[in-house]
This record gives sequence, structure tokens and C-alpha cells, in this order.
Amino acid sequence: MALNLEDYFKTTFEDKLLVKMPEREDDHLTPATRLLEKRREMQEVEQALAAQKEEFQMKMESLQQRREELERKEYSLKEHLLKFDHFLKENDAKRTRAMKKASEENDLKKVKEREIYRLKDESDAYLVAREDVRAKLDKLVVYQKYLEKVIESAEEFHEIREILSRHDTLTSTYQDLLDRDHLNQEKVEKEKSRLSKYTEDKNNEILGYNNQLSGLQTRFDKAQSKAAFWESKWTHIKNTAASKTLELGKIKMATHNLYLLVMNRQRGGVGETVEETADQLDKIQVFIQDLNKITEEIKRSDVATTSLAATSSH
Repeated sequence: MALNLEDYFKTTFEDKLLVKMPEREDDHLTPATRLLEKRREMQEVEQALAAQKEEFQMKMESLQQRREELERKEYSLKEHLLKFDHFLKENDAKRTRAMKKASEENDLKKVKEREIYRLKDESDAYLVAREDVRAKLDKLVVYQKYLEKVIESAEEFHEIREILSRHDTLTSTYQDLLDRDHLNQEKVEKEKSRLSKYTEDKNNEILGYNNQLSGLQTRFDKAQSKAAFWESKWTHIKNTAASKTLELGKIKMATHNLYLLVMNRQRGGVGETVEETADQLDKIQVFIQDLNKITEEIKRSDVATTSLAATSSH
């Protein structure tokens, strides 16, 4: 705000100076007169600035009051808004509680209605059952009269409940016998099932052994066939080996004779001899290679001599 006030005074002062200092043509005034004139103008400008400052200050105070009033109104409005928001929240909570309570009461009403319908159905069922019991009682009256006649004629029983007790005992005994028979039947069925499973397992085991025996028989037959084949092969190998041995002996003899010839050619039969056929062949190979080299050199020499003789004749 201080910066705005300073700018305002500066702008106003410059405007005053521009207004109060027009171009003048009275250049003939003395410096003292001009100084007085300038002082008077400065006083007027200062007075105008003071008036403007006071007016601006009043406006600023008025604006400050309006701002404070607006702030008070804004604060009051915020308080009213907060109260109204709190009021709305309370109303929403009350409405939610009321709706929840109404929903609970509605659910309870539905439960009670279902309970009423269930009790009514049960009551109707009881009425039907009572009618059925009455009908059964009407039918059982004949049996009651029959039992009364049995008591009159039988010396063993004196009351109807004794007959009923005896009937219950016989019924219980009969039911026990049925249960035992049922258990025995179950045991028999289990034993039959076990026997069937055992028989099936043993049959499968026998079948597996038969399959293994068949496989072993097949392998035995193949082995016999292979044995006959290899026996024939071995006989052929032995026969072939005899001829190969004879042929190998001939080759070794020929190699040895050739080796002796080579050794005689090389050093006149003087030198260390070897007995292994492979070593003898190596020596023969070296001798043949050397002989080939000598032959090639002789051929090259003959060719060169022939060429030289042809050149000389020309």
C-alpha cells in the first residue's frame, strides 16, 4: 500500500508541475522574480499534494472500513453456512435413522407375518393330524374290543397292556432277528465279494504268469535260434580263420623275403634286421620311396641331357 501511495503522489506531483509550468514567453523576468514564482508554484503544488494526500487517506480509511465490514459479513456468512451445514447433517442423520428404523420395523413386520403364516400352517396341520388321529382311533376301536374278548377268553393275560407288552417283546425280538439276519447277509455278501475279488486277483496273477511264461518261451526260442545262428557263424569264422591264417603266413613269408632283398640292396646285407612284419613293411616302403626318387632324378637328368643334345645340334 505504501508503494501505491508513493506512486500516486509522484504521478500527481508530475501532473501539477506539467500543468503549472507551461511554456512562457516572459524571459525578461529577473532571476529573483523567477525564484519567487517557483516558490509560489511549489507551495501551491505542496498544498495540492497535501489535499490529495488527505483525500486519499480518507478514501483508504473508508476502504479499510468497508473491508472490515465485508470481513465481518463474510465471517458471519461462514458461521451461518457452518450452522446450516450442521443442520443439514443432523437432518440427514435423523432421516437415515428414521429410514433405518422404518426398514427394521418393516423387516420385523415381515418376520412376524411369516411367523403368523407358519403358525397358521402348523395349526392347520395339527387340525388335520387330529382328524387323522380321530379316524385312526375310530378304526382301532375294533382292535380294542377284540383285545377285550381275548382277555376274557385267555387265562395268561389279565389286562390289555400285558398283551401289548408281549406284542412289543415279540416285535422287538423279531426285529432283532431281522437285524441279525441282515448283518449275516451283509457278512455273507462281503465274504462273497472278497472271494470273488481274491479269485479275480489270482486269475489275473495266473494270467500274468502265463504271459510271462509265454514271453520267456518266446525269448527262449529266439535265444535257441540265435545260438544256432552263432554256432554256424562260429564254424564259418573258424573255417575262415584257418584260411586267413594260411594266407597271413604266406604274406609274412613274402614280406620277409622282400625285406631281405631290400636289405641286401641297401647295405649288402649288413645291418640290424627286424622281425616284426609291420616294421619290415615300413622299411620296404622307405626303400621304394627312395627308389622312386632316384628314378625320377634319373628321368629328369635324361630329359635335361636330351634337351641339351638337341640344342647343341641346332
